[in-house]
Amino acid sequence: MPAKKPESNLDVPSQSLALIHGDDDFAVSHRARQIYQAWCEVAGGMDHEIIDAAAANGGEASKVLVRLREALQTLPFFGGAKVVWLKNCNFLGDDRVASGKDLAELLTRLAAELKAFTWDNVRLLISAGKVDRRKGLYKTLEKLGAVEVFAALTVDDRDWQAKASETVAGKLRAAGRRIDYETLAEMVQMVGPDARALSSECEKLVLYTEGRPQIVMADVHAVVTRGRHARAFALGDALGERNTVAMLRRLDEELWAAKNDPRKSAIGLLYGLVSKVRALLFVREMLDAGWLRPAASYQQFQPQLERVPADAFPADPRLNPLAMNAYILFKALPQAKKYTRDELVRALGLLLDCNRRLVSSSTDDAFLLQQTLVRIAAV
Repeated sequence: MPAKKPESNLDVPSQSLALIHGDDDFAVSHRARQIYQAWCEVAGGMDHEIIDAAAANGGEASKVLVRLREALQTLPFFGGAKVVWLKNCNFLGDDRVASGKDLAELLTRLAAELKAFTWDNVRLLISAGKVDRRKGLYKTLEKLGAVEVFAALTVDDRDWQAKASETVAGKLRAAGRRIDYETLAEMVQMVGPDARALSSECEKLVLYTEGRPQIVMADVHAVVTRGRHARAFALGDALGERNTVAMLRRLDEELWAAKNDPRKSAIGLLYGLVSKVRALLFVREMLDAGWLRPAASYQQFQPQLERVPADAFPADPRLNPLAMNAYILFKALPQAKKYTRDELVRALGLLLDCNRRLVSSSTDDAFLLQQTLVRIAAV
């Protein structure tokens, strides 16, 4: 390929092969399109090809590979360079579509052809979801080209807030906007671990703040839509505020939503409440030890957290508040003062008992959760 670089400052692979994959469909699609457009800019011409590689079965996948082979071997009509994008490939994993013996043989043959191929005037980009890293094709792509992985943000990832904050800050910075940490953290908490939704809310904020560079908290509250994850946070915040009426209202909303969303359940809500009480207990401990004091802003709070002795808590991140997202602790700071340490320890015990009863009892889930929350908030 020519040594010419794209005019933009976009970081694109220098190799002639690139695999972009992961379970974050939005990030994979966005990154692959960036690379494709940058490569086309470098190559010039109009003879580039995009091949839809979403296959319903092994037969369709085989036809896709035939089209790919033809695309790689067909040079541009007027000469020059060519870019081929195998888009949305869904047969590189270990699921039903990819499990056929015939397809496995074709993928092995493709790996051998890519090794022997002359890449002087051709570039191949593959975007895919789940990819089996044990297969020979993946190892070939990893050896010959560039491989980028985009894992979806999930609440199970302890660092999802930090990753989401970094992504959002980068998008806003590229759009010429500034945002302080507290406002950024509030936005991320409101939207939740959803890359597509975070990108959409960034665009809304940029449009809403046209003509001024600084995004403030009022902007976030004015235009950012609360995601499913944020609504669950509202239940935890009501518990933190020790507001029984608000807790029961939020619980009803969450249980109603769970009826239409298979990803939500009473157990899931319970685990979210356990995490909230743990955060409150951590903060209560640090308040009682004199390491933390009331703070009106995150800028006042964060330096206090840095002064907490590193050996004050166990190394296990599940038992160490210093391993938690700092903004979650900041939000819990005023709420922790509404409980004593003993009350929070008791609350964890009540939630543990509720967990056992949800699993083993035939009692209605809603009743068990309502009863537990009322007992926690009782003075």
